[in-house]
Amino acid sequence: MRLFNKVAIIGVGLIGGSLGLALRKRKLVDEIAGVCRHRDSVNLAKKCGAIDEGYEDIEKAVLDRDLVILATPVSQIIEIIPRLTHFLKKGAIVTDVGSTKVEIVKQGEKFLSPRAYFVGAHPLAGSEKRGVKEAREEIFENAFCILTPTSRTDKTSLRKIIQLWEAVGAKIEIMGPQEHDRIVAQISHLPHVLAINLILSLERRLIRWGAGGLRDVTRIASSDPFIWQDIFLTNQREIVKAIKKFRATLQNFSSLLSRKDKEKIFALLEKAREKRNILSE
Repeated sequence: MRLFNKVAIIGVGLIGGSLGLALRKRKLVDEIAGVCRHRDSVNLAKKCGAIDEGYEDIEKAVLDRDLVILATPVSQIIEIIPRLTHFLKKGAIVTDVGSTKVEIVKQGEKFLSPRAYFVGAHPLAGSEKRGVKEAREEIFENAFCILTPTSRTDKTSLRKIIQLWEAVGAKIEIMGPQEHDRIVAQISHLPHVLAINLILSLERRLIRWGAGGLRDVTRIASSDPFIWQDIFLTNQREIVKAIKKFRATLQNFSSLLSRKDKEKIFALLEKAREKRNILSE
């Protein structure tokens, strides 16, 4: 089922590259152009089959494209959107895969309308790894993809983006940009904050003795600092709220330990196990 003729993916890394592979395998598009910062990355993206043609120039890549997918770090998405205005085909759809949505959606609606249609999206997929060499076409299967339309979003364009993500195996959730940023602050951004600060709190000489527990809890602290700096700063308000809530929970646990309150500690452990098991359902 072909959804688009010509597509451009700006930022052919882990997510952009995986999306390119998924679109090609399922024959959802005729042609994919990719934009990478370096020629070596362009060549690697073509070699692994994520794109058909590669560019280092964004403006050239988006000419005459039906769909443009922004898959760079969040701050770059915000900077790129105004540059697209005069180069997009009239009626083109622009979407993104950014991990925060309020600032991106605001930028998309401000600069792209009425020439093009913007639909905000965030696939909850990926890993701490990076680069097109890590791309996998099945990465979106059974993953949630949150779409963040507003009252200004073109309904036909929204339906096409829903079709695209469903076709690569994702489960669609629709909510406003503010609600998205509130939710991901708690279920995605806060865990990164905790992993980073846990590893920072440890003495360097002790880390080599860390076993499975430490590795599991701090794995995401190995994520790209540039990407996560952007995420933290563009969702700062909601992340700070999540940290304050966690701080209160941690302080309560510390108080129970200080009092050696065996019954309440056990009750919290039981409650935590029950809630954690929701992820396995």
